Amino acid sequence: MVGTTATMKSVTITLYPFLLVILAICSSFCDANSNVLCIESEKNALLKFKNDLVDPSNRLSSWVEGGDCCKWLGVVCHNLTGHINQLHLAAPLSVPHFDAPVAEWEAYHPSKNNSLLGGKINPSLLELKHLSSLDLSNNNFSSIQIPKFFGLLESLTYLNLSQARFQGAIPHNLGNLSKLQYLDLGGNDLKPKSLQWVSGLSSLQYLDLSYADLRKATDWLQVTFEHPSLLELHLSACSLEVDPSPISVNSTKSLVVLDLSENNFSSVPMSIFGLHDLVSIDLSGNSLEGPIPDYFTNISFLEVLDLSGNSLNSSTPNSLFSLSHLQFLNLSSNEIDQDISQILLSLSRCCLDCLESLDMAHNHLFGRLIDQLGHFKNLAHLSLSGNNISGPIPLSIGELSSLKLFDVSENQLNGTFPLCFGQLKSLETLDLGCNQLEGVVSETHFSNLTRLTTLAASQNRLRFEPNSSWIPPFQCRIIKLGQWHLGPKFPRWLKFQKNLSVLDISDAGISDILPTWLLNLSTQFEYVNLSCNQLTGGISFLNVTEIVDLSSNRFTGPLPRVFPTLQFLILSNNSFSGPLFELVCNSLRKGPMRILAIETNRLSGEIPDCWDQWRGLGYLNLENNKLTGKIPPSLGHLDLSVLNLRSNGMFAELPSTLQHSTRLIMLDLSDNHFSGSVPAWIGDKLSKLEILSLRSNNFDGHIPQKICQLQSLRILDLGHNNISGAIPKCFSNFSAMTNKSNQHCYMFQWSSISTNFFYLRALLVMKGREDEYGATLGLVTSMCLSTNRLIGEIPKELGSLVELRSLNLSGNLLVGNIPDEIGNMKLMESLDLSRNQLNGEIPPSFSKLNFLNHFNVSYNNLIGQIPTSTQLQSFENLSYVGNHLCGPPLTKNCTSKGISTDVAKKGSNSEGSKVNWLYVSIVLGFVMGFWGVLAPLFFIRSWRHAYYRKLDHAGRQLYVFCSTMGI
Repeated sequence: MVGTTATMKSVTITLYPFLLVILAICSSFCDANSNVLCIESEKNALLKFKNDLVDPSNRLSSWVEGGDCCKWLGVVCHNLTGHINQLHLAAPLSVPHFDAPVAEWEAYHPSKNNSLLGGKINPSLLELKHLSSLDLSNNNFSSIQIPKFFGLLESLTYLNLSQARFQGAIPHNLGNLSKLQYLDLGGNDLKPKSLQWVSGLSSLQYLDLSYADLRKATDWLQVTFEHPSLLELHLSACSLEVDPSPISVNSTKSLVVLDLSENNFSSVPMSIFGLHDLVSIDLSGNSLEGPIPDYFTNISFLEVLDLSGNSLNSSTPNSLFSLSHLQFLNLSSNEIDQDISQILLSLSRCCLDCLESLDMAHNHLFGRLIDQLGHFKNLAHLSLSGNNISGPIPLSIGELSSLKLFDVSENQLNGTFPLCFGQLKSLETLDLGCNQLEGVVSETHFSNLTRLTTLAASQNRLRFEPNSSWIPPFQCRIIKLGQWHLGPKFPRWLKFQKNLSVLDISDAGISDILPTWLLNLSTQFEYVNLSCNQLTGGISFLNVTEIVDLSSNRFTGPLPRVFPTLQFLILSNNSFSGPLFELVCNSLRKGPMRILAIETNRLSGEIPDCWDQWRGLGYLNLENNKLTGKIPPSLGHLDLSVLNLRSNGMFAELPSTLQHSTRLIMLDLSDNHFSGSVPAWIGDKLSKLEILSLRSNNFDGHIPQKICQLQSLRILDLGHNNISGAIPKCFSNFSAMTNKSNQHCYMFQWSSISTNFFYLRALLVMKGREDEYGATLGLVTSMCLSTNRLIGEIPKELGSLVELRSLNLSGNLLVGNIPDEIGNMKLMESLDLSRNQLNGEIPPSFSKLNFLNHFNVSYNNLIGQIPTSTQLQSFENLSYVGNHLCGPPLTKNCTSKGISTDVAKKGSNSEGSKVNWLYVSIVLGFVMGFWGVLAPLFFIRSWRHAYYRKLDHAGRQLYVFCSTMGI
């Protein structure tokens, strides 16, 4: 009975704010149908309040002279007196319109939402004498403090200013609000020096000061823990530390819910253990060390305990498991070093009749599950995901007759899929994904799982080949069996899953025609992943509402029609053919398509100019097809983050409309026939660009100086064009190539339907070959200007790009010495300066390039000794041919006849002398050849006459031959 009371109290307190909101909505609905008009003086007060607000989206458009203020947005009047008693002006939260890569993700931010109110708060609100509820949350009052006159609103029982961007101190006179029951100031930039004012809130039951800086408020513990009426306290992320003088809290205090997460506690505050009525404790995200204290046993009604995200590094005490009312235990993300078997053994010795959920996700627990699991007859939820648990799944799991959820995903479990799962008649969710299970799964494993709704076991090495007539006893909504062996035929048993909405059978060894019944099931799929099989045939329509991945199969025919709400369409690496027109122009979009990837197919024709209904598209990849024509202007009106048209047959100059795609982080137009100069607006407008590849086109002209404005640029490839002029010295402005903190993980994540990740990929020419980079793309920095007509010297300013991994300037007309500053680029892995007209020596600083694994300076005019370095001596002779170099790895000794050490040392300053000797040898050869043959003819008459007679005879014979042949 006591436990039931505690549970009811916990639910009541947790739902308290929501109940108030529901009450306000109900009151508003009732008032809207009443005939009571608002008080004139109160209406005027609201108009004054409105005049001082900044309302960019005109949310308060209904607040006008002459109207009934009881019908205005956010205003609630008493249905009998007409007095205003509630004012709810919370801004609606917004989310990004496109799930961009992690590198480009822009989460909700108040300053980017036009529906937020701002400005000043007029004291005219004091004229609302009956105001009991005020909600200004989620707005943008970033330039002001919480008004002091709020402490004079004596009728307030509810005040919510959370996430409203208030800053500075909290006015102490808020403590005068003796009727206030609910106060939420969380999510602001507040820095109070004391919380003594909280003591004056004698009716307060709910307090949230999360994200306030309470480092100077040393009285926080005493004021809050000893408050006589406070039931729920949230002090998350307040920079709190353990109080040096902990108080002794009276056991009669009523605090029920306590949230101290994301602070700086190194040990559990001892004062907590005097709060005997606590139902929920959250200490996650701190720096807790040492053992879990035994004192938790004194909190007899505890139902929720969250110690995740700490550094607890000793055994879990048996006393923890004597909490008879514990319903949820989360020890995730710790470093508990005790074998999990011992923890479970301790659990089995305790009275845990009420235990329904055990969550130990994301720990560093080692060991294996053992037979003690069988002692938990009432255990309903068991989650051990994200640990380092190894060994087989124990057979005793079959004894957990009440188990509804079993999640051991993301561990190192091995062995087979145990038959005992067939005994779990109550099981609804089974997740074994991301382990090392292997062997054969039979129909018997699922014989009694009639309630199963989620079957997730992807990324194991399991084989399932049921009888072709098998009908599963369950009706799943989610089935994820990626990397199982389910083929070679398409699994026919899926036909009987009438509730299926999420299906992943990727990389399952299926070589078959896609059955028509799959996409004609009565249910409507949300997510389908059939990638990495050998499915064949054509597809006319995809009846999937959100995500489709059919990549790496053998599908043929025209592109399928898609559901109007589809958000992710991945058709890469197939043989789809025909034009894009039907998909792009005749698709009646009802929601934003976010990712469209159709690379490596056989699409032909031009890209149609009808992208206006694709405004939500963020990722477009049409690489490696047979597309021709120009880039359509409407494509530039999309808010793209990625545009990849690589390896097609497109031509003409780049359209100026592309400069409107200001969110672009990747632009790859390489291997086409684009012409004209590299547009200056790329650097001027596309400021977020990180990957720019215009390789293998017909671009000419100079590199525009404005390219240097791309401070986020990590990969620049202008190779194999007709670009001329000098390399801009301002390339040193590429700060992403100088700062290691700019590394990213270019990754798209599916919605909550799936945990799959979609990595941004790019083909890069580095280390003398072309490779595809995916998960590691964010670690790459590269610059390629090869095979152009660049002139002048290599700017020494390039040496400041110390994070550059690859530099290729080969095949140009560059002259002068190699800058010594290049040796500062110590992380360089690939350096190619070949086929230029560089002279002088290889700088000695190159000996510091310890990570080089590709190096080429061949076919220049370099002289002297190759600097002594383990790396430089490890390359083949081909890296140095076509120069006048000596020393290892070349066989030419720097002291031999060819080049003396002294000459080599003078080489960088005596290039003219070397060239003169070359000319001298040429002249001498000419003179000897010319006068050796012609001088006798000139001075000896008999030789001259004989020579002329010989020529005349040869001429006559040639004439006769031509006449005979009729020429």
